[in-house]
Amino acid sequence: MTEKMIPSGFVKPGFEAVREAFTENFERRYELGAACCIYYGGEKVVDLWGGVRDKATSEPWEENTMILVASATKGPAAMTMALAHSRGLFDYDERISKYWPEFAQQGKDKITIRQLLAHQAGLYALDEHVDIRTEADLDKLAVILARQRPAWEPGTRQAYHAITLGFYESELLRRTDPKHRSLGQFFQEEIAVPLDIDFYIGLPEEIPNSRIAKIHIAVPTVGAAYKAPRRLILDIANPISRINRALWGDLPEDKEHGYPRNVEVPSGGGIGTARAIAKAYGEFANGGKELGLRQETLNQLMAPATPPARGFYDEVMRLDGMQMSLGFMKPSPKNPFAHPSAFGMLGFGGNFGFADPDAQVGFAYVANLNDLYLMDPRQNALRFAMYKCLGETDPVLLGKEEKEAE
Repeated sequence: MTEKMIPSGFVKPGFEAVREAFTENFERRYELGAACCIYYGGEKVVDLWGGVRDKATSEPWEENTMILVASATKGPAAMTMALAHSRGLFDYDERISKYWPEFAQQGKDKITIRQLLAHQAGLYALDEHVDIRTEADLDKLAVILARQRPAWEPGTRQAYHAITLGFYESELLRRTDPKHRSLGQFFQEEIAVPLDIDFYIGLPEEIPNSRIAKIHIAVPTVGAAYKAPRRLILDIANPISRINRALWGDLPEDKEHGYPRNVEVPSGGGIGTARAIAKAYGEFANGGKELGLRQETLNQLMAPATPPARGFYDEVMRLDGMQMSLGFMKPSPKNPFAHPSAFGMLGFGGNFGFADPDAQVGFAYVANLNDLYLMDPRQNALRFAMYKCLGETDPVLLGKEEKEAE
């Protein structure tokens, strides 16, 4: 019999079910190293971590271990855009070309910021394969972004802008911010520092490798098609598929530093702790007063997503019902992860963070064993346990319908 894993951290009385689910992830769901944090009503009520940060060395996952959260980075990036909107730097419904005239090339003159942030701009991939040097040269990158032609008429289809979204967001911020800061700089100065959180979009040199968990990929199984859409699985094996083209510009590992330093990939290169993500989402879920977020902006984040002309079928992810709005993923009938007012973002491998204003909750889960699930069973278990502890009665949010289907 293997020794029972005892997680580090704490849970406030009343949230013991989350700790039980976290422990079960190691015992029943092949967890390797992970952390989960929950803020409720502005108070930290769950802060758990456990397992190993590196399978090869068995070094433990510690209190301040950070990890690359892949597309879950889009959440903090969208918070950054929301804060900029709240400060009057731009209007979500204004054309991007108003703030960035060069963007109007190739038929992009009418694309609005709202369309871009909803993955409806047709700019899910770049014709030019940008490398890490180009990503670090924001002026050069801006020229490439501006001359990209949309794949189809903007506003007609949804196509997951896996990497490009963050590049476009950052350049828009540079054009509208009086200090001309990049998205990573704006996030650091206006969100991370005020909230005192460990999350970076552009990891600085002084962060040692010893604080960063190493990502491990789960061994593919014959059941892979049950974890993600079959067509998406087939596309991943095709180097010229939409999903692989959308991932050009991803953040590669650096042999010397573990991860590249001072390079921003705002849609997939964020590194931080679950605690940081949960605290940021918790701030937004409870009104954003500490950051000076206007209620009008928060209302827009809470509003339902607006579909493109052809509906919510995603041309890159090959699935229907994934609803996107203002840089976030929204709960939907096919993915009801929280109350309708909620907003958050998934990341490859199970990473997930979201704000649920109805429940006054900021939730985050990060892990270093990456699998192909769109909604990972490990974070599902933690989320269901959280809502149970909050006294939720909706069977969907408690996962009861899912259990009955098993």
